[in-house]
Amino acid sequence: LRGRREWIRARCVLFYYPLPDELDLRPVLREALAAGRVVALPRYRAGEGEYEAAIIEDEERDLRPGWAGIPEPHASCLPAALNQLDLVLVPGVGFDRDGRRLGRGKGFYDRLLASVHGIRCGVAGEWQVLESVPAEPHDEAVDCILTPMRWICCRPRTV
Repeated sequence: LRGRREWIRARCVLFYYPLPDELDLRPVLREALAAGRVVALPRYRAGEGEYEAAIIEDEERDLRPGWAGIPEPHASCLPAALNQLDLVLVPGVGFDRDGRRLGRGKGFYDRLLASVHGIRCGVAGEWQVLESVPAEPHDEAVDCILTPMRWICCRPRTV
């Protein structure tokens, strides 16, 4: 990731806080904060049943246990405009080379990604890149997939 132009050019990045079975990008998140990039994480809005992006400036100070116990930005953290995100790092259960993403079945990331204009990058272990994953019409694809071994370019999307 650190050598990719998509990362080098990104000034506003949406990370995720990893679950135990997801790749942990917190060291890169900390580097981004130290470098002065705008760093955001998903924050669950219970009333709407969806995620928004919220900006953090300090990992320890700004994160609190949120929906399902996942750390997320405190209510005092300002929202980030989804159309201003340069790069979104997206977790998933599985991905395929066409950018289809298998999530956890609630559609939270699909609704969030629908408004993102920046690069949508799936983050996965090699074992999570599959020949094919099921997709429904509301599912949002990623533009690329990052694994510890490679960067996979998926089909370009039309915006």
